Amino acid sequence: MITALYASLCALLIVKLSLGVIAVRRQRKIRLGDGGDEELQAAIRAQGNATEYIPITLILMFLLENIVVYNWIIHLAGITLLTGRIIHAIGIKNNDLKKRVLGMKITLYLIIALSILNIVYFALAYLMPLN
Repeated sequence: MITALYASLCALLIVKLSLGVIAVRRQRKIRLGDGGDEELQAAIRAQGNATEYIPITLILMFLLENIVVYNWIIHLAGITLLTGRIIHAIGIKNNDLKKRVLGMKITLYLIIALSILNIVYFALAYLMPLN
């Protein structure tokens, strides 16, 4: 299953972002919340944003993969997901609005594309059988 590869890579990205939150917490000695610290707020949002968008995208990829779509489509989706999430996280970390927006656009367009592909393949496979 190709989606398992990208789920694992995304999980590692989330771990890296989580370690970033932990590092800032330790450095600033902030146990709970963000303490009003902008660097910690950014780290928390980078991690949170990843955990908000990665799961639904992986679910859509998994469903599409199980409809028997070409493998290259799933690989392209996985690479696109990782690229978008990394660009977004870099944008948040470096306070670079252009990268944040680009990362979100990549992610949202991917979710839209996967949703449409799932609907189309569902319609072709189940609503218009070849029999």
